[in-house]
Amino acid sequence: MIHPVLLAGGAGTRLWPLSRTSYPKQFVRLTGEETLFQAAALRLSGEGFAPPIAVTGADFRFIVADQLAALGIEPGAILIEPAPRSTA
Repeated sequence: MIHPVLLAGGAGTRLWPLSRTSYPKQFVRLTGEETLFQAAALRLSGEGFAPPIAVTGADFRFIVADQLAALGIEPGAILIEPAPRSTA
């Protein structure tokens, strides 16, 4: 069983005006039906995968939960980083 970890941080400043500090690029639909975050979640779901663990900042926790729910994916956990460290 694979236990996927989705990293969903970042301020989204380089793709302005599509992405903004409050809604960074991983949560924007750029090329298709899903966002970059949702596309990654779909690749890491299904047979052989445990529910994903999402790691994000406090500002994005509800976006992460909403985007996973839209796909019908129940997260194993949503972990909130205490402070941004630019480590992903």
